Amino acid sequence: MTETFDREKVVDCMFDPVTSSILAELEDGEKTCSFLSKQSSIPESEVLERLSYLIEHEFIIKNTDGETRLSANSEKLTSIVESGENFDETISSLEKMDSYLN
Repeated sequence: MTETFDREKVVDCMFDPVTSSILAELEDGEKTCSFLSKQSSIPESEVLERLSYLIEHEFIIKNTDGETRLSANSEKLTSIVESGENFDETISSLEKMDSYLN
C-alpha cells in the first residue's frame, strides 16, 4: 500500500521558520508539547496545528499517554529532503527561507 501525501505541503511545513525550529528540537529525541511551546514562544495548540499535517502522515509521531509528547520520524523526514524529484524544490525552499531571513 502506497501512502499518499502532498510532498510540496510536507516541504513547506518542514521549512516554515517556526516549524523548522520545532523540528530541530525534535532531532534530539521526543519532547513534550509544552516544552516545544515554550521554546518556540507559541501556544501548545499552535504547535500541534503547525505539525498537524506531519502528524497525520506520520512524519511526526504524537504520543498522548498523559502529557502530549512528540517525536520525529527522522527516516521519513530525511526521505522527503533526499528524494530526487524534490531536491530542486527543497533547494528553492531553502533559498526562499534564506531570503526572508536576510
